[in-house]
Formats: sequence, C-alpha cells, structure tokens
Amino acid sequence: MIDFHTHTPAWETSTWLGGAAFGADEFVAFMDSAGIEQAVVLSHDGLFDPTPESNDALAEFVHKYPNRLTGFGTVAVRRKTAVQEAERMVGELGLRGLKLHPWLQGFSMHERVLDPICEVITSVGGVLLSHDGTPPYSTAGQIAALARRHPKLRVVLGHGGLHDLWRESLAMTQETENLYLCLCGTPPYAARRILAEAPPHKVLFGTDAGLSDKASQDYAVARVKEIDGWGITDAQRQAMLIDNPRRLLEKP
Repeated sequence: MIDFHTHTPAWETSTWLGGAAFGADEFVAFMDSAGIEQAVVLSHDGLFDPTPESNDALAEFVHKYPNRLTGFGTVAVRRKTAVQEAERMVGELGLRGLKLHPWLQGFSMHERVLDPICEVITSVGGVLLSHDGTPPYSTAGQIAALARRHPKLRVVLGHGGLHDLWRESLAMTQETENLYLCLCGTPPYAARRILAEAPPHKVLFGTDAGLSDKASQDYAVARVKEIDGWGITDAQRQAMLIDNPRRLLEKP
C-alpha cells in the first residue's frame, strides 16, 4: 500500500503537534510493520515555518530511501522568493509535490500569489496536497476553487474533510475534475460514505504518521488496521491503496 500523508519529525519547531524524534531508518521500520510499501512525506517544521531549510531537511530525509519515500515540500506563499523556492524544491531538491496548510500558514486559497507557484508544480507534473477540514482557511470549496483555476494541476484534499467538513470535501471531489481526496483522520462512518459515493479513481489513504510520541507510530499502524472495518471491497482497496496513489506519483 501507499500512504499518501505522513510527516517528518519536529526537528526545529516545538509545537502542540509534537512527537518523537526518529530517522529515516526508524520510519521505514514503522512502514514495514504496517505493510506500507511507499509513503508521501511532508515536512512538520515547514507547516509552521516554511523555510528553504525545512525543504532541505525533508529532501535529506526522503533521499535515503528514494524507492520508499516521496517528499512534498512547502513554501511561504506571500514571500517574494516563493516561486523561486518552488522551482528549487522540485528541481534541485527533487521533491515531487507541494504541501500547503492554509490554516496554520495563515493565507487564503483565493490569493493570486498562489497562481505562479501552482504553475511551477504543474510544469513538472507534480501534485499539490492541501490541509482541509478546518475553517476558515481550509475548506474544500476554497481548495476546489484553486483547483479549478489550475485544471492541469492534481490537487489533493489532505484529510477528507475530517469530522466536520467531510460532506463538503466529498461534494467538491465529485464536482471538480482535478480534485482528489485522502482519507486521513476522516472518521470511519464518513470514510464508508466517501468510498461509496466518490469517484473510485480519486480516493487515497493516509495515516498522518510522524506526529506520534513513539517512533513506532502506533496510532498510524492502528489507522491501517482500521480500514478493515470500513466494509471495503477488494476493488476499492486496490484503487485507494495502490492504483490511485501510484498514478498520481508517476513522473511525466
């Protein structure tokens, strides 16, 4: 299976998300214990302080296991250097996508400063994964509006709307051709509804691993086991855990 939503540890930023310190070796050991073949890895520090240094650290982490770990960097979208850093991120650093967290990073998806950044990611066939499920800045409707402005960019709702906005995330995924949905922290009853009604080729899965107080990421292992309780079919499992994420991560 491919886990489309994980994190590096908090190396520099001490936050309420916290978590244990771990290296790439320990992280891959967790993946092996959970049956995860490949993972998309997002910077923890970059969520709170999106600096070039956070992208450097992410690249160093994932490049130790290039066949197992795929990095999505981040940028401070309002800084004059944002486009340049996006280019460096997907060029020099070899990262495959962009992670944005409008809620923590404090910007709106309607801001036009995002457009040239999205064009950089589109130009290399990359993917934009955005936090969703927490208003005021991270609703699926706002993220879908950005996706519609950039119809060739694959955009992923990183949490499937969480507990409060999953219905909106489902509706926007149904209505927006280039919008995908990752079941990550989405409650089981909502996951079952999403699997039943979302376009089958648009559903992904993520554990949010990396935020645990144990390097073994026990809560993420439990999230993988939780899938069995969703009443998921073999076809849905194949699409969500293998075919859909693999297709998004393929290099053009």
